Amino acid sequence: MPTTPPETPTIPAFEASLDELEKLVERMEGGDMSLDESLQSYERGIALYRGCQNALDAAQLRVKLLRDPAAPESAEDFDPQTP
Repeated sequence: MPTTPPETPTIPAFEASLDELEKLVERMEGGDMSLDESLQSYERGIALYRGCQNALDAAQLRVKLLRDPAAPESAEDFDPQTP
């Protein structure tokens, strides 16, 4: 029985999270934050990173389900170099 793919956050939500994470990293690398601001930014960054990673994992599962709906666990990972 084919597995239904998990819901994936929309692409704009993923891209917004990734953009926010990149800006947060730039600010943190600037070194102009207080310790408290740095800790808060780190916590926010971890949350954004985990959200992005979950979205990527869900997208990978969806690709596997599309490649082999009957047995997604045995489907090969997507390789853009393979025709």
